[in-house]
Amino acid sequence: MAEAALKMTPTEARIAGLTMPTGGWSEAARKDALGRVQAMGLPERRDEYWKYTRPETLVQAGAVHAALFDSQESPIFGEIDRLQIVFVDGVFDAEASDDLSLEGVSVERLVEATADLHWARDIYGVLEKNGQDPVQRPLAALNTAFATDGVLIRVTGTPSKPINLTYHHRDETSDAILHHVIRVESGAEVTVLENGPAAARFNKAMEVDIADGATFHHVRAQGRDHERRAATHIFTRLGTESTFKSFTLTANGVLTRNECIIELTGDDAVAHVAGACVGDGDFHHDDTVFITHDAVGCESRQVFKKVLRNGATGVFQGKILVKKDAQKTDGYQISQSLLLDEDSQFLAKPELEIYADDVVCSHGSTSGAIDEDALFYLRSRGVPTAAATDLLTLAFLAEAVEEIENEDLREEITGRLAAWLERHRG
Repeated sequence: MAEAALKMTPTEARIAGLTMPTGGWSEAARKDALGRVQAMGLPERRDEYWKYTRPETLVQAGAVHAALFDSQESPIFGEIDRLQIVFVDGVFDAEASDDLSLEGVSVERLVEATADLHWARDIYGVLEKNGQDPVQRPLAALNTAFATDGVLIRVTGTPSKPINLTYHHRDETSDAILHHVIRVESGAEVTVLENGPAAARFNKAMEVDIADGATFHHVRAQGRDHERRAATHIFTRLGTESTFKSFTLTANGVLTRNECIIELTGDDAVAHVAGACVGDGDFHHDDTVFITHDAVGCESRQVFKKVLRNGATGVFQGKILVKKDAQKTDGYQISQSLLLDEDSQFLAKPELEIYADDVVCSHGSTSGAIDEDALFYLRSRGVPTAAATDLLTLAFLAEAVEEIENEDLREEITGRLAAWLERHRG
């Protein structure tokens, strides 16, 4: 038996350590996803979209040990009136969660939704499967096959407060796989917040289907336990005149890869995805974005800013694909890094692929140090060097943070960034 185990490929070893939930409306999608994982194989360093990020600890059979971090900070979003849904090491915690009833919204756990004709059947694994072409995303397919928990959220109106998915990490070897499905019906609007370290290793997928005229806001904060590893995926499909806006703050984390795959399938849809990350030392952060314009008059924005020091590494891979009939597309992409020393690095791969002729698309990527003239100006007016550096860093990150529409959430994120910079001075 031991000899047979040694002959397993990494994909076979990973699958062997997991148990697929059976029965119910999701079983067919899970089996299909398993077949795709087996055919694709889990990512390797030689894969084109993994050449900047080592996937070994994300695909090995067991999670790497990740120490718990005792933060003295109050939980982010804690002062905001919200519906809180709590997961501990990937398992729903009913006692810590609020009552799941909220006007204009229905919320169910993935493991408890048993109706054969459940609305999520048309979304679960469907958007993820669509997102496998032209770039394979085997960790997302693995998630669809083996996710053990998550929530199904159907939004039919405009709830009075946001929904907050909170992830706690309490087991130093926990290995969590969560899958969320969100359907925003025509004319509805919702804000979803996410925060917390989640697990020693975290594989999360979120499929978001936005109907005509609907709006989805998403603000996420990843941080706290530094030794954690995470691979997250957001798959989004937008209808006519719909809106998707997502922002992610990342501070700490030895390895984080966030993938966002967006399909604009209805005319005049809008998709904005942004991120701000701050990393120090053994920190590797990868944003991989793929936006497909497949309708007329759509707008997309990608705004990513990374601040890196003490050998930290930042990665950005962003693509805009404009199909032949997607005329009057407006696509914008910017990725920038601020390197606070000579040991850190930023690796960028911006891409445009355009088949329509009536479009406005641009992309840019830069990497640099603190502006010495601006630093001198602030120091000459009595601002200490460390504080002046923090002010210039916050100014650098501001374009990404401004993508958050809600003013209270913007202020919360800015405050957390300022606190992180102050703790890491020098």
